[in-house]
Amino acid sequence: MTGSTYTCSSCAELHEGPPLGYGVPAPAYWNSDVANQPGSVLGEEQCVIADSHFFIRARLILPIVDTGGEFDWGVWVSVSRQTFERMSEVWERPERVEEPPYFGWLSTVLPLYEPATLNLKTKLHTQPVGSRPRVELEPTDHPLAVEQRNGITLSRVRSIAEQLLHGNPTGQ
Repeated sequence: MTGSTYTCSSCAELHEGPPLGYGVPAPAYWNSDVANQPGSVLGEEQCVIADSHFFIRARLILPIVDTGGEFDWGVWVSVSRQTFERMSEVWERPERVEEPPYFGWLSTVLPLYEPATLNLKTKLHTQPVGSRPRVELEPTDHPLAVEQRNGITLSRVRSIAEQLLHGNPTGQ
């Protein structure tokens, strides 16, 4: 979709895109107070808060049903210390793709979803070295889980872009 444009239904302007993904730089629990605590570090792919809460950056993929493409929410997932240590141990090893899925909790508040997305149950699927893990949501009736299972349309991708671009993250 690079180089494509669309007419925004909010402002009637022509925009590039729509973007096929959005992400956040830190877990929902990260803030300036925890950043200054001993044992807290925010990296590109991993985060630790007070040496007791552990997070992995991952991709929550929604299939775009009418184009065959993918829409990507860049998210953070909270994992146990044991899982974090295991993932760190195999981080640079090609055989990491053979790891079973890891349990975690979604630790990102994604705009546009009600109820909120924070603390949805997940499975993290390790990908080849150099690629972020893929998030599989527990199959519930939460709108995000339904979109992951059933896919979204390009029209929905445009709607997400318009709502985020124009500061209307609730879609109302």
